[in-house]
Amino acid sequence: MELKAKIRPIMGQDDRFRRLLGEAGWSRLPAPIRHRFGKRLSGGNSVTYQGVVTDMRMSFLGRCFAQVMRLFGAPLPFDADAFGQPAVVVVTEDHASDGQFWVRQYGRSNGFPQVVHSSKRFAGPTGLEEYIGYGIGMALRIEAADDALYFKSDHYFLTVFGRRLRLPKWASPGALVIGHHDLGGDGFLFSLRLESRFCGLLIAQDAQFQDGMI
Repeated sequence: MELKAKIRPIMGQDDRFRRLLGEAGWSRLPAPIRHRFGKRLSGGNSVTYQGVVTDMRMSFLGRCFAQVMRLFGAPLPFDADAFGQPAVVVVTEDHASDGQFWVRQYGRSNGFPQVVHSSKRFAGPTGLEEYIGYGIGMALRIEAADDALYFKSDHYFLTVFGRRLRLPKWASPGALVIGHHDLGGDGFLFSLRLESRFCGLLIAQDAQFQDGMI
């Protein structure tokens, strides 16, 4: 009996981010950004982006907060000397939740690389949420600009015994803005800014990447 392997397409069309932005916002984005966020990987496949950290700034309070968050999976960059270090991002489709798994690896000046795990789910009041584990999550709003796609924190929440508890603003770490900026060709810039309305800028990180391999 002859056995034939079933060949599944690695990549298809994804309109989840397009629906969140609306047609006007989606059309405003540069074509390379629409391509990156408009492709959907089949189960088990991943796309990898390789790059380098081009800016790393932390205030004293930002550094302290990042160190505390290492107890909860280290979701924020904590090495103030990461400038020039390699960065790798791997995105994998999560069919169980109809979302995406993100793994970010950042080289460090000393010691093992920092690895950040998170899960993006198209759910919640804003239509998009990011989970870092330990019951900690963040609702996101996305906005389009002429050269970038922005992910902005709407609120933070904890899930305790299956119950979702929204954190009040005074208990939140600050406003988080993540940007995906088009650099032309196959390059893009990832930016992260965490800013407190009481203490100003806490953490700023930029990393430049090239289009990934599947």
